[in-house]
Amino acid sequence: MKIKNIIIGSFLLLSVSACEEDMNYNEFVSYNQEQVFSSFDRTKNFVTNIYSYLDHDFGYYSGAMLASATDEADYVWSWSSIHDFYNGAWSASNPKAGMWSNMYAGIRAANLFLDASQGQTYTDFKYNKDYNEQMERFNRYQYEVRFLRAYFYFNLVRQYGDVPFTTDVLTEEEANTISRTPASQVFGFIVSECDDIVNNLPSSYSNLAYTETGRINRAAVLALKARTSLYRASALFNSGEDKKLWKEAALANKAVLDSCAEYGITLGAYTDLWGTENYKASEVILSRRLGDLNSLEALNYPVGVEGGNSGNCPTQTLVDAYEMKATGLLWNEAGSGYDPANPYEGRDPRFEMTIVKNGDLGWPGYNSKEIQTFVGGFNGAPLSGATQTGYYLKKYLDPSVDLRPNSSNEKRHSWVTYRLGEFYLNYAEAVFNYLGSADAKSADFPMSATEAVNVIRQRSGVDMPALPAGLSSADFSDKYENERMVELAFEGHRFWDVRRWKEGEKFSSVTGMKIEKTGDDSFSYTRVEIPRSWSDKMYFFPIPDSEIRKNPNLTQNTGW
Repeated sequence: MKIKNIIIGSFLLLSVSACEEDMNYNEFVSYNQEQVFSSFDRTKNFVTNIYSYLDHDFGYYSGAMLASATDEADYVWSWSSIHDFYNGAWSASNPKAGMWSNMYAGIRAANLFLDASQGQTYTDFKYNKDYNEQMERFNRYQYEVRFLRAYFYFNLVRQYGDVPFTTDVLTEEEANTISRTPASQVFGFIVSECDDIVNNLPSSYSNLAYTETGRINRAAVLALKARTSLYRASALFNSGEDKKLWKEAALANKAVLDSCAEYGITLGAYTDLWGTENYKASEVILSRRLGDLNSLEALNYPVGVEGGNSGNCPTQTLVDAYEMKATGLLWNEAGSGYDPANPYEGRDPRFEMTIVKNGDLGWPGYNSKEIQTFVGGFNGAPLSGATQTGYYLKKYLDPSVDLRPNSSNEKRHSWVTYRLGEFYLNYAEAVFNYLGSADAKSADFPMSATEAVNVIRQRSGVDMPALPAGLSSADFSDKYENERMVELAFEGHRFWDVRRWKEGEKFSSVTGMKIEKTGDDSFSYTRVEIPRSWSDKMYFFPIPDSEIRKNPNLTQNTGW
C-alpha cells in the first residue's frame, strides 16, 4: 500500500508553485535526514512540502469538480473521468484513488518528519541573525505537521470509512500487512490530536515578528475538530444514533464560532470568498493558495466566449434551491412569488453571484456580448461543449482573467479549506439533532439552530428573510439542507454531505433547463431530466484493487 517506504534515508520533495510572500514549495530535490535538518531553510521547505498535500477542488477529475458528480452540476465533456461516478464505470480497478495516493503520501511525509525530528533542537543549526525567529518557527513545525496528518486522515475516513492507520515510520513489508482501523477510532485520534496541539499554535501570524500566510493557526485546528465531530455524529458513521456524538459536534462547532469572534474572524461579503484576494477575506480560517493560473477559467468560461471551453455547468436542481428573496420560499411553494415567464427575477442574491444565466452581460469582464444559453444562442446548443443544463459557472472564477490570445493573463487562486460560514451551519445541524428541535436552546447552546441558520441568511449582501420560529423538525431539516446547498455550492461539500446524511438517492438524476427563444425578448423554459445511477455501495469509495493485491490483510468495502 501507499504508506510504504517510510524509511529514514533519501526522499523526494514535490514541486508546487507559490508566490514569493507565500509558503514556498521547494523545487524537486532529494534530501536525506541529515540534509533536511542541516539548515532552517531546508527544514522549512520540507514542512512546506507537506502542506502541498492539502486538498482542493478546482478540477481534479480531468477538469471536472466533484460538484459535477452531485446534483450541483453537470460536466459537459464526456471524456472526463467525473462521469465514472454515475455511469457504471466506477470499480475497484477504476477506483478514483487520487485521494488515497495523495493523502497517504502526505501521511508518509508527516510521519517521517515527526520521527526524524525527535531529539532535534534548533541549536543543531548554524547560528545566524534570525536565530530567535527561526527557533520559534522550528519548535512550532511539529504541531503544524500533526495537524496536517490529522487532516489527511480525515479526508481518508470521509472517503473510505475504515482505513489503514499508522503514526510510525514503516518498511514496505510492514506497511503491506496493516489492516483497516475502524473509522470511529481514527475520528477519535483526529479529535485527540486537535485537543493536544491547539494551544501550541498562534491565533494569527500577522502579529508575529515575521509574516507568513496560509499556515495552520488555532482556529484551523478547532475547525478540523469541528468538521470531524460533525461527520462522526452523522448517519453514515453513527448508525446507533448516539446523541452524545451530536452534543460533542455542537460543542466543537460552537468553539469555532466563539474563537472566531475572539480572533476577529467575521462574516463578510459572499463574493469576497473568491477572486485574487480571497485568502484575505474576513471569514477565511484556512486557505490553500495555488498561485497564479487561468486554467480554472479556461475550463469553465462559456463556450462561445473567446478562450472559453465550458465545463462544470450548474444544474436546474441547484437553481431551484435559490429561494425568492421577497418571501424566502422556494419557487414551487405556494405564495412564493415565482414567475415562470421570468424565472430568474427576484431570487436569492447568491444565485447571481454563483451562476451565469441566459441574458447576463459582462461575463467574463472582456466579453462584450450577452450570454445566450438558449438553443441557437452564442453560448448554447448545438455548439460543441455548450451547456446541457442552461447555465454556466461563476462562483470561484475570476472575471478579470483574460483568455484572449493577445491579452491573456493569470491571477492568483486560493481554495478555501475552512471558513466561518460553514461552522454556523455545522452548529445548526448539530444542535438541532442534539436538542431535538429547531428552536431549542440550553445553557451550553444559547443560540438555536434556526438562529444559527439565520446568521448566514442575513449576512451582508444576502439579506434573505429569516427562517420563522416554530418550524417542524421535518420542515427545518429540509430548509437547513437547502440552505447548506446554496451557501456552500461548489465548495466541495455537497458530494460528502449527501453521503453522510445517507440520502444518496438524491444523486440518481439531475434536472437541466432547455431554453428556446420564442420572440424578441421572450423564451420558453422546459425542464429536462438527466438520469444518473446510484447504488448504496457508493457511500464509500472502493479500496483500490492494486492495494488489496499487495496486502492480504486489507479488506474491500461492501459492494465493491
